[in-house]
Amino acid sequence: MLRPASIDQLPDVLPLFPLSRGLLLPHAHRPLNIFEPRFIAMVDDALAGNRMIGLIQPRQTDQEAPLGPVALERVGCIGRLTHFEEQAEERYFIVLEGICRFSPIREIEADTPYRQAEISTVGYGCDFDSEFGVERIDRPRLLKTLRDYAEFAQIEVDWDEVEDTDTGELVNLAAMLSPHDAREKQALLEAATLYERAETLIALAEMEMARASAGVVLQ
Repeated sequence: MLRPASIDQLPDVLPLFPLSRGLLLPHAHRPLNIFEPRFIAMVDDALAGNRMIGLIQPRQTDQEAPLGPVALERVGCIGRLTHFEEQAEERYFIVLEGICRFSPIREIEADTPYRQAEISTVGYGCDFDSEFGVERIDRPRLLKTLRDYAEFAQIEVDWDEVEDTDTGELVNLAAMLSPHDAREKQALLEAATLYERAETLIALAEMEMARASAGVVLQ
């Protein structure tokens, strides 16, 4: 099945994959190891159908993938299965490509071990434009902040590769790979444009570094 090109080509009902800090952004790719039976069934069904899964964070963050009807965040991201490997001991390795954000409207009764919901993608048509808002991003400022934060957090980065990465892709990669908590990851997902996501990323990094600096001074 081809990648959807517009909101009109998206499903009205989606299987839900609740995953704390499991950030997926439109046009980005997220690898996942699948081993729980409920999610193995979900992947099997997705492969037999439209290959689409809704990755969304639970509001309860003490478990990575909580069981039961726990409350979910108001925005998730539709992921399309672009890579699949069957591994030993009933495990799958998959890659999801972010297509478009969505909001769950109503969970439906389904004879499946995983959750399903009716969804809305109203307001997220811009997600099909991989460059939406990128022209406003101050790339030098973004790069400086990323360098400062990588040094602060002791994160190893291939800066030659970073320099060769398009700005929009860089923003999404930095957001997905950042060590921020679930609430901050959600703020990055809900940022309306790439520009706002970049500004949020910069603000989060600057606040964390400022708090650490203040803590050192106060000791």
